[in-house]
Order: sequence, then C-alpha cells, then structure tokens
Amino acid sequence: MLLGCWAVAPASAATLPDSVRRAPLDSLILAQCPGYPVLRVASVLFVGNEVTKERILRAELDFREGDTLQAATLARCLEANRLRVFNLQLFHHVLVQPVCRNGELTILFSVQERWYTFPIPILSLADRNFRSWLDRPDRWRRVDYGLHVERKNFRGRNEEIRGNLQLGFNRKYELFYDTPGYGKLRRLGFGVGGSYFRSHSLDYATVEDKLVNFRDDTGFPIERRYVTAGLRWRYTVQRRTLLDVSYHRETISDSIVRRNPDYYLSGSRRDYVDVALTTIFNHRNTFAYPLTGHYLQLSLIQRLFVTKAPPITTLRAQVSKYVALGHDFYYSASVQGQVRVSERVAYADNRALGFSELVRGYDQYVVDGRHYGLVQQGISYRLWDAGRLKLGGIDNPKINSIPLVVYLNTFADAGYVASRGAERGSRLPNRLQAAAGIGLHLVTYYDRVITLEYTRNVLGQGGFFLRTEFPI
Repeated sequence: MLLGCWAVAPASAATLPDSVRRAPLDSLILAQCPGYPVLRVASVLFVGNEVTKERILRAELDFREGDTLQAATLARCLEANRLRVFNLQLFHHVLVQPVCRNGELTILFSVQERWYTFPIPILSLADRNFRSWLDRPDRWRRVDYGLHVERKNFRGRNEEIRGNLQLGFNRKYELFYDTPGYGKLRRLGFGVGGSYFRSHSLDYATVEDKLVNFRDDTGFPIERRYVTAGLRWRYTVQRRTLLDVSYHRETISDSIVRRNPDYYLSGSRRDYVDVALTTIFNHRNTFAYPLTGHYLQLSLIQRLFVTKAPPITTLRAQVSKYVALGHDFYYSASVQGQVRVSERVAYADNRALGFSELVRGYDQYVVDGRHYGLVQQGISYRLWDAGRLKLGGIDNPKINSIPLVVYLNTFADAGYVASRGAERGSRLPNRLQAAAGIGLHLVTYYDRVITLEYTRNVLGQGGFFLRTEFPI
C-alpha cells in the first residue's frame, strides 16, 4: 500500500491554520476507530462541484482510494490537501470531513463554486502606479478604457481564456488561452496567446531617476506585438514548471530615435525571441494573502535578437517565508533579485527597480540597471475578521456573500541596483534604498487585496500609497 501525505511536516499548534486547531479531527477519528493507528482510504467524495470536473480536484490530492494514512496526523494531512484544492482559486470555500468505520475512511470534500465569467470594464491609469500618474501634467488624458473578458474554469477543467479590448491613451488587443494540465494526473498543459499594443506616448529616457516622456497626439511613437506558446509541467497547484517561447516585434518612431539613439540599439525596430523557463514552489496556506508557508520562484530568460544586437541572459529568483507568531500576529519576509548578462543592453532593457518591483516609498522613481536585489519584510495583525457578509435580495451563493478581513501591517524594505553607467543626475543606482511604513490591508471578494500605506524613505520623503495586491 502507498502511504499518502508524506509531504506534510509536523507543526506546533501555534503554526497550524485556525481550521485545524478548531476542528479536533484526530480525536474524532480515534473515537470512531479506536485501536486503528493506520487507516485505509475506502472512498473520496466531492459535493458542490457542479461545473468543475472531479478529476481536476482529485489531481490535487496526494492520496487515493486504497492508500493508508496515519490516524495520529490525519487532520494535518487533510488540511494540507484541502488547501491545495482551495488554492486552485475556483471556490469560495472548501470543507473536508472524514468518517471512519472499522479502520476504513470515507473522506468528503464540500466546495462552493465561484462565478467564473467576468466581463470587466477597463478604466485604468496609463502609468506605472498612482503616484507617477499624479506627477503627469496631462494626467486626465492618460486614462485607458475598454473591456476585459475572463473565463475561468472553462469547460470545468480549470482552463482559462482572457481577452482585452483596451482603447484610450494606450491601445491594447489581446487574447490568451491557458490550460494547467491534461491526462489523468493533469501533469502536462500548455498556453498560447497574442498581443498588440500601441500608445500615444513613450518614456524614452531617465533623468534624475524619473522617466522622461514624449507624447504624439496624432501618431503612436511605440508599437509592440508578440505571439507566445508554452508548456506547463504541473505536479500540483503548489509545484509548477513553465517553458514559454515568444516572438516579439517592436517599433518606435523616428522622434524617439532622435531623442535616444540607444533606446533599441538597432534603430527604430527590433525583432527578438524570448525563451523563458520558470519553476515555482508555492507552499503558502493561501495564495491571495498568505499567512504561513513558503514560496520559491526561479526564472531563466534567454533573449535572442534577429538583428545584430547581442543576446541577453536574465536570471531572476524570489524566496519568501510566512510565519504565524500567535495571537493573530504574522511575519512575512521576501528576498528577490535579478542578474542580467550581455555585452551591451539597450535602454528599453536596462530596467531594475521601480517597474514591476520596487522599494515601497520610491513609487515616483525608477532605477536603471542590469542587476538588483530587494528585501521586504513585515508584521501583520488581524485587526478585524467579519467572516462572510451576506447580501440581501441575492439568492446566488456564488456572489451573495463577501468575505472581509482587515490587517494592520508594518513593514520595512531595502533594495540595491548595480549599474555600470548611471543616467544624468541619477542618485539611486549603486546606492542603498530603504523605507519603512504602516498600512491597512483589506482582503475581500474573489482574492482581492487592497492596501493603503504610509511610507517614509531614507531620502526623507513620505506619503500615502494605494495598492491592489499583497506586496510580498
């Protein structure tokens, strides 16, 4: 017989999720089946999955009918499997209930499915973040609008289709399809997609650690298009490897070339192929707002140009740890970095902090460079847990209850960018960046996280910042 749940290590009561501490399943099972230290899984049942195929859920479990489990650690084992199913992000909640008779286990998973089709109006700011948008003199013209359509759990197989029709300041037309896995164990999947983007403005240089913008009301100084295809190797929702190959064509106007000849190194157009290999170990208790567990992501990207520009090799890594301190206090820490190797790098590729990653409190700045390191840590306190708020007059359980949890958070960030040649007036490359702050984190509907933070950096600057995701 195969003994399941080997991956679940012993943990103290302080670090176990609340659902385990509140539900003494071990004692219950020992009372139902006294004298059976090892239990046999007779059947695994699922209820509530009206759309989701049962084989999608079974692929996340590390035990099957006929396996044997230790009675003393059964609660911990079932909680680990419950979290795997919940972190598919297809359900509002997942409950697990074992029943034992004569050493035989019946394990019931009860799920409440979400709403899976989202036509979302696009009304967004055409900048990196809210602070950089406020700094633009033409901010009210830098707005995007359109429609984003997303179909999750397509055909009940956890497939996803996404489409964008974005107009306004930035024009974007996109369509993507992704399936996590085929076969009985859902191990091998793939993804395909395409994107076309153009904008009336382009940030073409960096001066004093801020982007310099060029605007053309009648033309488009930047156009980008690409197609992509990739394979996904997936053991569970917690362990994945992705291999993606994409072909890109990018064009800038002559006005940009005159202002910055090094923007592309190859004139007004470049074509290149990106080959990206990414491995993810996501052992966090929940993916939207993790409180316990750990996370590791490693990426290797090789960029090959059709022109004579030298190739670029990029290595990125991130390691995060989440610890329950007890009494509703939680600690989180993350270390990430990038190493980029090439004989020569165009301005468009010489980007480090201030774009997708940043030291909080430096939102108005960007830091150019090939290599960077970033350390973030914080302590959260669960200030208020309202549970699920019921909406009157709505009968559909997929949308009639809103989870609401508020955390008080204090944090400190530090980052460093290594740059061979800093741009004119730059102060931040080759210098430690650091900041600390306090904030409120609101965790709510469909894994949405909204944060309001006050931050001060070592430059003596402070301010309030609004974000829409958990920063670590």
